[in-house]
Amino acid sequence: MMSISWGGCTWAAVECGTMAAIISGCSSFISYGTPEPVPGTPCCDALNNLHVISDSVANKRSVCGCLMGLITTYYPHATALATLPGLCGVDLGFTIDPNTDCN
Repeated sequence: MMSISWGGCTWAAVECGTMAAIISGCSSFISYGTPEPVPGTPCCDALNNLHVISDSVANKRSVCGCLMGLITTYYPHATALATLPGLCGVDLGFTIDPNTDCN
């Protein structure tokens, strides 16, 4: 199993660079709130891909950790990032929130 590091934390299995590329389809919604009122198909497809990647406890922890790192990237639009799973109807198995413990 490969380990990677992001923001001082090490996450195994899923690379955060891959995660950032997957979620890039959501950047317009996260940054500008468009298209309104929902993120759109490319973004929701990306969230579904994250759901598929989160097929094990280790992968789910990795996805969670990487998304927590993205919160700082998209600050002050972190709330938009946090709403994505609900708007897309995707259950990632954790809440996108800076206080979430991914372990």
